[in-house]
Amino acid sequence: MSIVTNTPKPPYYAVIFTSQKITEDKGYGEMSDKMVELVSKQDGFLGFESARKDLGITVSYWRDEESIKKWKANLEHQEAQKLGKELWYKQYKIRIAKVERDYEL
Repeated sequence: MSIVTNTPKPPYYAVIFTSQKITEDKGYGEMSDKMVELVSKQDGFLGFESARKDLGITVSYWRDEESIKKWKANLEHQEAQKLGKELWYKQYKIRIAKVERDYEL
């Protein structure tokens, strides 16, 4: 299985979540697993890639902007966002981009 997400022919959208976490877990791992399971069932979700060392970067791929808005409005996801602000992240930034071309090897 590839760790690089197999995305459809463009256009599609990417949500880039860059973060710096606190050191302690404080329930982060459990919530992260729950969000992966939940987002995988979300209409319009195409997949994601994630890396973490000192800086965490997760890129999720979406069919369209409406799918992204629905995920942001998901009540369980909103609870995770709230806890992220209160407990887990020192800093984060979210960027949303339209993918117009992609290439692969």
